[in-house]
Amino acid sequence: MNNIFVYCEIEEGAVVDVSLELLTKGRKLADELKCELEAVVIGNEIKDIEKVIFPYGVDTLFLAQEDRLYPYLTLPHASIMTKLIKEEKPQIALFGATSIGRDIAPRIASALKCGLTADCTSLEIGEHVDKKQKQDYQNLLYQIRPAFGGNIIATIINPETRPQMATVREGVMKKEIFAPNYAGKVRKLEFSKYVDETDFVVKIIERHIEKKKIDIKHSHIIVSGGYGVGSKENFAMLFELADVLGGEVGGSRAAVDAGYIPHERQVGQTGITVRPHLYIACGISGAVQHRAGMEESAMIISINKDPNAPINNIADYAIIGDVGEVIPKMIKYYKKNAK
Repeated sequence: MNNIFVYCEIEEGAVVDVSLELLTKGRKLADELKCELEAVVIGNEIKDIEKVIFPYGVDTLFLAQEDRLYPYLTLPHASIMTKLIKEEKPQIALFGATSIGRDIAPRIASALKCGLTADCTSLEIGEHVDKKQKQDYQNLLYQIRPAFGGNIIATIINPETRPQMATVREGVMKKEIFAPNYAGKVRKLEFSKYVDETDFVVKIIERHIEKKKIDIKHSHIIVSGGYGVGSKENFAMLFELADVLGGEVGGSRAAVDAGYIPHERQVGQTGITVRPHLYIACGISGAVQHRAGMEESAMIISINKDPNAPINNIADYAIIGDVGEVIPKMIKYYKKNAK
């Protein structure tokens, strides 16, 4: 078994963020395993894509180009990936936990008869000792993800089959350039060798893309509320504070479950992972599931009546007080002093 594969999704000629995040993590895993990082890009009219891919430490870029390969279709993309994996025999294959990744990865895993862990939030290299079989497995991929509704963190391994496959949620890993002038090699795939005409039995007649109306992931400032905010109506002051600061509003799972705020704004292991410049946690206790989704924020301010709330342990500044009293004062101050 050889290298690490990352399937890179293309949207409108650009590599999506989650794929770049996976390349960043893949480079670190490859260094640890002393192997190479390989990326697979499938699409049409892909120009200079290597200039985007190689700086993330990619040693080989497998490139399949043909007019019918974009937009995404399950069968041709799955055929290319399955046959390429059989040829190259990577030890790890990673996909984004997007609508495309969740579609293609299970099909490939089924064809290859190997394991697949979905919606991972972390990947690590480790070992496993099977005492019954008296077998010591080295260099295993620990596929870590929330389970049982986010109440526990499960570590899943595939000791018997290869490749070890996982889909990874967007935003849980950093996107970082490895080396701006990193030089890899491009291997262009012969289209007819990997795709049959029967793979195009499904045709896209019309395609519509609706952009997200709520995008807290890319906001530099997030005002986030928990169950301690008290009600859906009380969230109005969080929206007002966020508007004054030029930020967005998020929430904990408890706030979402209580109906205070929609799921699209949920921050945490079962929601969105964010890394804003400023994260204001209002009435959030700071359970481990929530902290996992925001603890890498550049600055964290906690507003909580409980001085022993776990969120205070990771906050840069902790304001001990009632959210209903503190936030209006903040709004008044920022309005008065904003230029």
